[in-house]
Amino acid sequence: MVRVQIPATTANFGPGFDCLGASLGLYNYIEMGFSDKPEVYVKGEGAGEIPEDETNLVYQAACQVLKRANIDRPLKIVLENNIPMARGLGSSAACIAGGLMAANHLVGEILDNSELVQIGTEMEGHPDNVVPAMFGGFCLSMVHENKVIYKTFPVPYWLRFVVCIPDFKLKTEDARKVLPKTVKFEDAVFNTSHTAMLVAAMAQGDLTNMNVFCQDRLHQPYRSNLIPGMEKVLQVVTEKGAFAGFLSGSGPAVICLTLKERAEALGQHMVDIFAQEGIKSHYMVLSSDSKGVRFL
Repeated sequence: MVRVQIPATTANFGPGFDCLGASLGLYNYIEMGFSDKPEVYVKGEGAGEIPEDETNLVYQAACQVLKRANIDRPLKIVLENNIPMARGLGSSAACIAGGLMAANHLVGEILDNSELVQIGTEMEGHPDNVVPAMFGGFCLSMVHENKVIYKTFPVPYWLRFVVCIPDFKLKTEDARKVLPKTVKFEDAVFNTSHTAMLVAAMAQGDLTNMNVFCQDRLHQPYRSNLIPGMEKVLQVVTEKGAFAGFLSGSGPAVICLTLKERAEALGQHMVDIFAQEGIKSHYMVLSSDSKGVRFL
């Protein structure tokens, strides 16, 4: 049996739509081995909801590796899930990344990282969650001529991610339906400049003006109608000690960046704002994850 740990991820990171992401210190676990028949067991998040057969996403990812290894054997997979589903924290990317890397380890590391990223991106549809799930840290990724290119570097060790999670699900495909097919030229320039400054700030560990750099015109304004309270949270969090706030992935989770000593009060403030809109939520204070998928 192979056992792996896979982190949650946050994608887009404000203006970095489909190209920026970071891994977080919240984990799913996968145990995988060969068996006489297909077996999938789920504990924690998604238990009783997600498939416990060959259609399970982890199983499907693992089969992509087995197919390339010319191995036709059933698997036993045990999932221990702590990443909330359909909340914008990379639960599907964790399934894909974990399934691919566990299966690859099981068959003797026949695929290299670039091949695994390629398969994961094809399954997920975009690399901005898959890359940080696999490799950890702060990640930039793009697809060029059907090939995934990525860079990673560490998140400042002192930074905390305050993740406020509304008590409702929002599927990525539904959140994408509200996005426009075209954007204004000035909005494209706005996001390009803000993304460039955000990456420089994270690389240097200098979060001065991060609240400016995290502003976005490509996806957050359109998705705000799906998440009551989101706009108000993003407007006031800097007054409560956050460097910046942004929608995590396609939502509905909202993340604020802050220092450890400010994190708990900030999280409660976010919960209170959502409550004013009639939305129940809870928060978690997470560090960054620097490892990505780990074998245990």
